[in-house]
Amino acid sequence: MNSNFHSIDIKTWPRSQYFYYFTKMLPTGFNLNAEIDVTAAYYALKKQNKKFFPAYLFLTTKLINKEPYFKIAYQNEQLGYYEVLNPSYACFHEDDQTMSNMWTVYDEDFNTFYNNYIEDQKQYGKNHGILAKPEMPPANSFMVGVIPWISFKSYSPIPFGFGEINNFFPILEAGKFYEKDNKLLMPVSMTVHHAIADGYQVSAFFNALQVEMNHPENWMNS
Repeated sequence: MNSNFHSIDIKTWPRSQYFYYFTKMLPTGFNLNAEIDVTAAYYALKKQNKKFFPAYLFLTTKLINKEPYFKIAYQNEQLGYYEVLNPSYACFHEDDQTMSNMWTVYDEDFNTFYNNYIEDQKQYGKNHGILAKPEMPPANSFMVGVIPWISFKSYSPIPFGFGEINNFFPILEAGKFYEKDNKLLMPVSMTVHHAIADGYQVSAFFNALQVEMNHPENWMNS
């Protein structure tokens, strides 16, 4: 697993003033939601008898990993960014309606990542408690999930944190598919710290996610 970390020189970093302002003077985060057309990806996956959720994990993680500003964190009090983030997500247990945290090592190849996900589910998916795997998620993991029982127009996670912030990774959440104009649409929410990104960066993420969903042939057979 790649856990390489690159330091940021705060003196020359173009976002230095914004980072200081939104962490020290006016600590701020924000949330944006978008409707993503998943029709092409959903049916391409269905044709190959593949699950949609791991594909959603793959694509969101792929796009997060393209941009250093989404991977910013502190390591030993040094600000920097990880080369790679891994998805940390919830496993739902039908028997008692609880969830357990799971994470899967990211791979740039979709089929390799898909197999990693399936293997994790086989080994740990039935484990109850807050952690499905015996070890904690790595420091370079970010929260991404889905609420498959309801569609939403807005989703705002409220962190009840304590102490200092260790990372500035985005939080992603999707909702239940719904049909509109013969399309399958999925609501997706991103919550970010304003210190590391603005509306432009989040909008670019959603636009890129839509392109990926429109062209599953570009990543399914990679």
